Amino acid sequence: MIEFVRNLRLWFAPEQVRQEGSTPDYRFSLANERTFLAWLRTALALIGGGFAVDQFLPDLRWAWRVGLALALLGAGVLCSLRAVNHWVRCEQAMRRGEDLPASRFPAVLSLVVAVVAVAMVVVVLVGWAG
Repeated sequence: MIEFVRNLRLWFAPEQVRQEGSTPDYRFSLANERTFLAWLRTALALIGGGFAVDQFLPDLRWAWRVGLALALLGAGVLCSLRAVNHWVRCEQAMRRGEDLPASRFPAVLSLVVAVVAVAMVVVVLVGWAG
Protein backbone atom coordinates (compact mmCIF):
# COMPACT_ATOMS: atom_id res chain seq x y z
CA MET A 1 0.00 0.00 0.00
CA ILE A 2 2.86 2.38 0.79
CA GLU A 3 4.28 1.70 -2.70
CA PHE A 4 0.90 2.62 -4.22
CA VAL A 5 0.82 5.92 -2.30
CA ARG A 6 4.37 6.69 -3.44
CA ASN A 7 3.38 5.92 -7.03
CA LEU A 8 0.28 8.07 -6.65
CA ARG A 9 2.51 11.08 -6.03
CA LEU A 10 4.45 10.25 -9.19
CA TRP A 11 1.26 10.39 -11.25
CA PHE A 12 1.34 14.16 -10.87
CA ALA A 13 5.12 14.59 -10.96
CA PRO A 14 6.44 12.32 -13.73
CA GLU A 15 9.73 14.25 -13.83
CA GLN A 16 10.56 12.61 -10.48
CA VAL A 17 10.52 9.21 -12.17
CA ARG A 18 13.62 10.34 -14.08
CA GLN A 19 15.57 10.88 -10.86
CA GLU A 20 16.20 7.18 -10.27
CA GLY A 21 18.15 4.72 -12.35
CA SER A 22 19.37 5.35 -15.85
CA THR A 23 17.49 6.49 -18.91
CA PRO A 24 16.24 3.50 -20.92
CA ASP A 25 16.23 3.34 -24.69
CA TYR A 26 13.61 5.87 -25.74
CA ARG A 27 11.80 3.23 -27.78
CA PHE A 28 10.89 1.39 -24.59
CA SER A 29 9.56 4.57 -22.99
CA LEU A 30 7.51 5.30 -26.10
CA ALA A 31 6.16 1.73 -26.10
CA ASN A 32 5.21 2.19 -22.44
CA GLU A 33 3.39 5.38 -23.36
CA ARG A 34 1.55 3.66 -26.23
CA THR A 35 0.44 0.95 -23.83
CA PHE A 36 -0.78 3.64 -21.42
CA LEU A 37 -2.77 5.26 -24.21
CA ALA A 38 -4.24 1.89 -25.23
CA TRP A 39 -5.47 1.35 -21.66
CA LEU A 40 -7.01 4.84 -21.73
CA ARG A 41 -8.80 4.03 -24.99
CA THR A 42 -10.13 0.88 -23.38
CA ALA A 43 -11.29 2.91 -20.37
CA LEU A 44 -13.06 5.41 -22.63
CA ALA A 45 -14.77 2.58 -24.53
CA LEU A 46 -15.98 1.01 -21.27
CA ILE A 47 -17.27 4.37 -20.01
CA GLY A 48 -18.97 5.01 -23.35
CA GLY A 49 -20.53 1.54 -23.19
CA GLY A 50 -21.82 2.24 -19.70
CA PHE A 51 -23.47 5.46 -20.81
CA ALA A 52 -24.85 3.76 -23.92
CA VAL A 53 -26.49 1.01 -21.87
CA ASP A 54 -28.05 3.59 -19.57
CA GLN A 55 -29.19 6.04 -22.24
CA PHE A 56 -30.15 3.83 -25.19
CA LEU A 57 -31.89 0.94 -23.43
CA PRO A 58 -34.72 2.74 -21.62
CA ASP A 59 -37.06 -0.26 -21.98
CA LEU A 60 -34.65 -2.47 -20.08
CA ARG A 61 -35.68 -3.11 -16.49
CA TRP A 62 -34.15 -0.50 -14.20
CA ALA A 63 -32.08 -2.95 -12.14
CA TRP A 64 -30.57 -4.57 -15.24
CA ARG A 65 -29.88 -1.26 -16.93
CA VAL A 66 -28.27 0.33 -13.89
CA GLY A 67 -26.33 -2.81 -12.97
CA LEU A 68 -24.84 -3.23 -16.44
CA ALA A 69 -24.13 0.48 -16.80
CA LEU A 70 -22.43 0.69 -13.41
CA ALA A 71 -20.33 -2.40 -14.12
CA LEU A 72 -19.07 -0.87 -17.35
CA LEU A 73 -18.54 2.58 -15.83
CA GLY A 74 -16.72 1.11 -12.83
CA ALA A 75 -14.50 -0.98 -15.09
CA GLY A 76 -13.70 2.16 -17.10
CA VAL A 77 -12.74 4.12 -14.00
CA LEU A 78 -10.54 1.29 -12.70
CA CYS A 79 -8.97 0.87 -16.12
CA SER A 80 -8.01 4.55 -16.34
CA LEU A 81 -6.51 4.53 -12.84
CA ARG A 82 -4.66 1.30 -13.57
CA ALA A 83 -3.26 2.79 -16.78
CA VAL A 84 -1.38 5.60 -15.07
CA ASN A 85 -0.26 3.42 -12.16
CA HIS A 86 1.07 0.77 -14.54
CA TRP A 87 2.84 3.41 -16.64
CA VAL A 88 4.69 4.67 -13.55
CA ARG A 89 5.58 1.18 -12.36
CA CYS A 90 6.88 0.13 -15.80
CA GLU A 91 8.87 3.33 -16.23
CA GLN A 92 10.49 2.80 -12.83
CA ALA A 93 11.30 -0.84 -13.60
CA MET A 94 12.90 0.07 -16.94
CA ARG A 95 15.02 2.78 -15.33
CA ARG A 96 16.16 0.37 -12.61
CA GLY A 97 16.87 -2.45 -15.05
CA GLU A 98 14.27 -4.69 -13.37
CA ASP A 99 11.66 -6.99 -14.84
CA LEU A 100 8.44 -5.26 -15.77
CA PRO A 101 5.73 -5.57 -13.11
CA ALA A 102 3.20 -8.35 -13.45
CA SER A 103 -0.48 -7.56 -13.08
CA ARG A 104 -3.72 -9.47 -12.64
CA PHE A 105 -5.74 -6.51 -13.84
CA PRO A 106 -6.10 -7.66 -17.48
CA ALA A 107 -7.60 -10.94 -16.28
CA VAL A 108 -9.96 -9.18 -13.87
CA LEU A 109 -11.04 -6.71 -16.56
CA SER A 110 -11.63 -9.59 -18.98
CA LEU A 111 -13.84 -11.32 -16.42
CA VAL A 112 -15.89 -8.16 -15.82
CA VAL A 113 -16.39 -7.64 -19.55
CA ALA A 114 -17.32 -11.33 -19.98
CA VAL A 115 -19.89 -11.14 -17.16
CA VAL A 116 -21.45 -8.01 -18.67
CA ALA A 117 -21.49 -9.68 -22.10
CA VAL A 118 -23.21 -12.78 -20.72
CA ALA A 119 -25.74 -10.57 -18.95
CA MET A 120 -26.42 -8.75 -22.22
CA VAL A 121 -26.90 -12.09 -24.01
CA VAL A 122 -29.44 -13.05 -21.35
CA VAL A 123 -31.20 -9.70 -21.79
CA VAL A 124 -31.37 -10.19 -25.55
CA LEU A 125 -32.61 -13.78 -25.31
CA VAL A 126 -35.16 -13.18 -22.54
CA GLY A 127 -36.28 -9.79 -23.78
CA TRP A 128 -35.85 -6.28 -22.49
CA ALA A 129 -39.05 -5.99 -20.52
CA GLY A 130 -38.19 -9.12 -18.47
